[in-house]
Amino acid sequence: MRFAKSLLLAAAFGVVCAPVQAIVGPSQDGDAYTDRIVMVLARQGQRQSVCSGVALSPRLVLTAAHCLAGAGETLVAVRIGGQTAPVAVARVARHPGYDPAAARARRVSIDLGLVETAKPLPGGFRFAEIAESAPAAGDPVTVAGFGLTREGGPASDGNARTAGLAVADPLSHVTLWARDPQGAGLGACHGDSGGPIYGADGRLLAVVAWTNGAKGRGCGVITQGPLVAPALGWIEATRAAWGR
Repeated sequence: MRFAKSLLLAAAFGVVCAPVQAIVGPSQDGDAYTDRIVMVLARQGQRQSVCSGVALSPRLVLTAAHCLAGAGETLVAVRIGGQTAPVAVARVARHPGYDPAAARARRVSIDLGLVETAKPLPGGFRFAEIAESAPAAGDPVTVAGFGLTREGGPASDGNARTAGLAVADPLSHVTLWARDPQGAGLGACHGDSGGPIYGADGRLLAVVAWTNGAKGRGCGVITQGPLVAPALGWIEATRAAWGR
């Protein structure tokens, strides 16, 4: 667990003392979601990343594929009693449709990844129920994650935040687009990748994979990610192969 502890500290130590949480703009406290979402930490060469993820079962977490390194270099962290605790990772998988060069090449990519933890998540975790149908334009959605509250600011201190957004055009059978209905700069940001996008009924619609902002910024206007329902076959096949 030496790597796990060092990565957790490297990702969070410098921000534990900082008054920052997650989701840019006028977000809401997300403590009610810490029994269903996790942090996903990864070491990729000299770079360490912080993402979010959503629990599907006691040892299965769904996140964004770009958040993952190898199993030995990826770590899940949970919030218990206001403290961040590490959970080692046994295996990871990326959706076969994931293309890390898709954004530059303007190709379609299914940016989804699965994590199998080495031991079950703590008791009391609630597991996502996946929505079977795509939402309509204007439908309300909720994003939850552990990312930045201010673009360019320090990383998360491990406190979750949420944002109430609305489904936006273009509608797609692959991807969900969401905007702040008030235009107040609310949305996911760095560190929220892999975090859930829930429908009004609480079912999981998508996970965050990409964001965009106004005037060249990266956050606060568009929150976008792959729909989960079309990937159910892959999720179930991976779950079966892992015995989960």
